[in-house]
Amino acid sequence: MRARIIAPCLDTLDPESEVGKDAISILKGVIAALPSAGFERAKSFSRNGTAMTWREIDAAFSNDARVSLQSLCGANNASGLPEGHFPKARPLARFWPEGEYS
Repeated sequence: MRARIIAPCLDTLDPESEVGKDAISILKGVIAALPSAGFERAKSFSRNGTAMTWREIDAAFSNDARVSLQSLCGANNASGLPEGHFPKARPLARFWPEGEYS
């Protein structure tokens, strides 16, 4: 489910194509990085109270895996880059002289 949220096109990929094989490879890598079920997922144990606390796996997908999956769908997650057109005229030149800085 999380992979479909990250890359909605996963259902439409052909598993026999290169892109489909890349997606399968990325997902297998994510699964391999998870701790196995059992004591490796245990966060803490209690003896007399017979309690076990399990680790929550909040983010199984690393940033690299997310970007890789999104790139398979053609999604570009390049945030922080300038967008739009910037005027060539300098409206503040009358009030604040602009020029080359040394």
